[in-house]
Amino acid sequence: MAKKKKLKLPLAYQPLGFALGWSSGWLAGLAFRKTWMAIRHEEDAPDALDRDRGWGEILLAAAIQGAIFAAVRSAVDRTGAKAIERSTGVWPASEKGGRD
Repeated sequence: MAKKKKLKLPLAYQPLGFALGWSSGWLAGLAFRKTWMAIRHEEDAPDALDRDRGWGEILLAAAIQGAIFAAVRSAVDRTGAKAIERSTGVWPASEKGGRD
């Protein structure tokens, strides 16, 4: 019985994982905008195709944005997985490994 439950949980976790992913993206975007405002005192971060911005500024913005998104996504994913494990007794990932 426990084996059957363990096999079905990752599929059942998918809708929750989707919602957590969407919310973590929104939260990370908000955190990046606040961080960029604190660093550069500008509301909009540079885009790679912004002709008026230099390489350094564009790469700095991309590096900060990537770090924030990765950290927030990992925190939200881990929190969701721990909550599922606490409520069901089963870890939601079917096997060890990296993010797909």
